Amino acid sequence: MKNQETLTKEAIQLLKNLIETPSFSSEEQQTALLIEQWFIQNNIPFERENNNIWAYNKTFDKSKPTLLMNSHHDTVRPNRAYTKDPFKAIIEDGKLYGLGSNDAGGCLVSLLATFVYLYEKENLSHNVVIVASAEEESSGKNGLNSVLKHLPELECAVIGEPTLMQLAVAEKGLLVLDIKVNGTPSHAAHENNDNAIYKTLPVMEWFRDYKFEKISEQLGPVKMTVTQVNAGKQHNVVPSECELVVDIRVNDCYDNKEILETVKANVLAEVNPRSMHLNASSIPVAHGLVQSGIALGRTTYGSPTLSDQSVLSCKSLKLGPGDSLRSHSADEFIFLNEIEEGVDLYIKIIGGFLKQ
Repeated sequence: MKNQETLTKEAIQLLKNLIETPSFSSEEQQTALLIEQWFIQNNIPFERENNNIWAYNKTFDKSKPTLLMNSHHDTVRPNRAYTKDPFKAIIEDGKLYGLGSNDAGGCLVSLLATFVYLYEKENLSHNVVIVASAEEESSGKNGLNSVLKHLPELECAVIGEPTLMQLAVAEKGLLVLDIKVNGTPSHAAHENNDNAIYKTLPVMEWFRDYKFEKISEQLGPVKMTVTQVNAGKQHNVVPSECELVVDIRVNDCYDNKEILETVKANVLAEVNPRSMHLNASSIPVAHGLVQSGIALGRTTYGSPTLSDQSVLSCKSLKLGPGDSLRSHSADEFIFLNEIEEGVDLYIKIIGGFLKQ
């Protein structure tokens, strides 16, 4: 079996190859081939559907619970502020630059190295399945959510996203609502007591002022924000409708259905959610995975950013090398020593948990 140092070097080389292979959401075919080759070179059987690839530990036992290890290999498109080639793996001053290096290539290759390290281990408390998934950045239908039906029931999961290897024990969900307030159209010169724009004002005030009662210890309150308003075509016509878009960040005290029901009960408008499946997620601090990290000096926190945790129903921990603040930024990078630390801490945290 390869040692940790060798696996880390190979993981960094894989990340370089991934950076230099474009993999926008729904266009991850070529990076999927690179990940397939990783498993082939390590003599590990794998399965693939669309651009998702998964594998099980060698000593898989149906009588044991299962731990999921997951990260994604798709990326957003590079923004215009890049000064370096986003598709060239450049190392400068201990940093590895390139699109997807931080989000979430460093996490993915560190988890892949950890999986190989654990692959032949015996007497583990849990089975291990790793999924290198697609379409995370677009919340697409052919991402991790599409693979879950092929997997055994999951007891818990580690989702690889950049957290500076701290323990994100909760993550806010997302609910985006399209709101339409109807009124009576008319000429602006005439009296109109059913102006859709005026009727929208109390709706916007409700979203601004309403406070959901339950406040999460890790994530704080639910946050609702009106982000778009659209009405009218010309100055002398009162429009028949006014449309809003509302962005709601949901804490782990509620599911999206509860939030939607509360909105519909309180606003006089048509309310249509764009999706319902991006729920908040969490894992108890007392869970063995979290305790394994705390024992190594890791700290816990609640994350405001969305990940593939949102499609899971099991307890899940977000954890990975890199810094979330670098994600989607120009000249994205990850420190090489962050990957080294990532492999080391993944092995210690996940391996320590599996020995319990």
